[in-house]
Amino acid sequence: MLLRAPAAVFSLLLLACTAPTEPAGQAPAVAPPSSEFQRYWYAGQAELSRYRLSQSRYDALHPGEAVLVFVTEDFLPRQQVKYEGAPTREKPVSVLKMNQLRRFTTGLYDYSVNTSVFTPVAGPGTLKVVTTVQDWCGQTFTQLNRRGTGYQLEARSYFQPEADQDVKLPAALLEDELWTRLRIGPDQLPQGEIQLIPGTVASRLRHRPLRPETATATLAAYSGPDFQSSQPGGALRAYTLRYAAGGRTLRIVFEAAFPYLIAGWEDSYDGQMQLSGQTLGSKKVLTTRAVRTHTLRSDYWQRHQPADSTLRHQLGVTGFGR
Repeated sequence: MLLRAPAAVFSLLLLACTAPTEPAGQAPAVAPPSSEFQRYWYAGQAELSRYRLSQSRYDALHPGEAVLVFVTEDFLPRQQVKYEGAPTREKPVSVLKMNQLRRFTTGLYDYSVNTSVFTPVAGPGTLKVVTTVQDWCGQTFTQLNRRGTGYQLEARSYFQPEADQDVKLPAALLEDELWTRLRIGPDQLPQGEIQLIPGTVASRLRHRPLRPETATATLAAYSGPDFQSSQPGGALRAYTLRYAAGGRTLRIVFEAAFPYLIAGWEDSYDGQMQLSGQTLGSKKVLTTRAVRTHTLRSDYWQRHQPADSTLRHQLGVTGFGR
């Protein structure tokens, strides 16, 4: 895991501005990172947060846990992989990476879901999103790569109607990048009626094709009781998406003060999905909810010895929320 000190990061941040730009109205403006941002995110540590999860699946709510990992790293914008020092003509850019991991059980069997998002710190246009879903039936894979003025979608599934897909999608804001953009600067998030590509996890679990959709976005203070976790961080705000089609609402709740720690989220939608020409599930709306319980800053990629398992206890992770 390569992390640069604040004094050395300015050239990489400026290089990030050479990434492909979004059409007008599609991406939030990106301000240069503050000195506060640099001190926090280029200190050689990642930020790890554990969440108590209640996941909607099969017309029921299932217990589990989620982990958000945020860290900066150097990234090759064309090859779209982490830069680790090997000779290359590409100039790396600095990205804020999020890994979102969810583990939950559904009756007898369990799910493991992982999403990775790579967003340039000083430039619009997230470069890459990858999501994998594993359960006892099989696994699926979804990847979005920024290519030219749009995204190249590569998708693989064990479901016959979805099978293998290689599709070009038009440029649009990605729901998955809202998490990283929020951490860079929440006031830069778009509001009002917007076009965006829905989140890869929700789309997979609902068996909905990925394509730009219309949603209404709002950013406001939040005072509800649901996200007052065991680690209170003061005033909260919420970024809310309400999709025009499909009856889905996503709310991300976060601390109003830097570094904008995510207190939790809730994702509400009905259980209906189209698969093999059949409508499965019911119209009952359920809400997936994740509430933060622990946060830890660590150079976790170096903490892989048995003795480092004490850090798992500090973070509160169990694997499936038991």
